[in-house]
Amino acid sequence: MSTADTLLGLKTEARVKYLDSDFQVMAPGDFVRCAVTAKPIAISDLKYWSVDLQEPYLNAEVSARRYKELQEQK
Repeated sequence: MSTADTLLGLKTEARVKYLDSDFQVMAPGDFVRCAVTAKPIAISDLKYWSVDLQEPYLNAEVSARRYKELQEQK
């Protein structure tokens, strides 16, 4: 985690179960890491994830990129 992340108050990584239109925090923390970029995402900013892959994404663009990568592997 970078110094900027620490200054923003992101200290501990949460463990999250991703559900349809919701998520459940299994182990408390301030953030999760984007599965594609590895950048921290504050729990309060978490909006994009895959239920099937149980992966969080930084934003819609990153989510779409991951979806496209998976489709190309088929």
